[in-house]
Amino acid sequence: MQSNTITLAVDVLNDANTVDYDFTRFEEYQNRSVYIGESHQLTSRDTLTLYRTFPKSVGNFKGMSKCAAKFSQDIEVTGVDGLAALVAPLILEVSASIPVGATLAQQLVARQRAIALLDDDTIMVALMNQLMV
Repeated sequence: MQSNTITLAVDVLNDANTVDYDFTRFEEYQNRSVYIGESHQLTSRDTLTLYRTFPKSVGNFKGMSKCAAKFSQDIEVTGVDGLAALVAPLILEVSASIPVGATLAQQLVARQRAIALLDDDTIMVALMNQLMV
């Protein structure tokens, strides 16, 4: 089980200066835990959800374990009319499918590649704002 409080050192401005964000365990389900952030309210969610799927063997293959983390934060955006303020969730998910037997070193490289991609403003700004693939 993960800790009841998860503290993430977040480089908010992507300038190597981090700010700590705390997420506190809120709900537990089978194979899923929900944490709430410091700004979470009944009317405005700020959540981190962790998921897991256990591997299933197929023939001689030991199977794939799966895990995911999902951030959901309600933000205010302007409506189509240019006047109305609407609330919508900003969602970011990271997921992995790992074959049973993958080494810790192999998993580390995979995580670091994902971090490098997410941290590269040239790629991510074009992908998220222009949907450039």
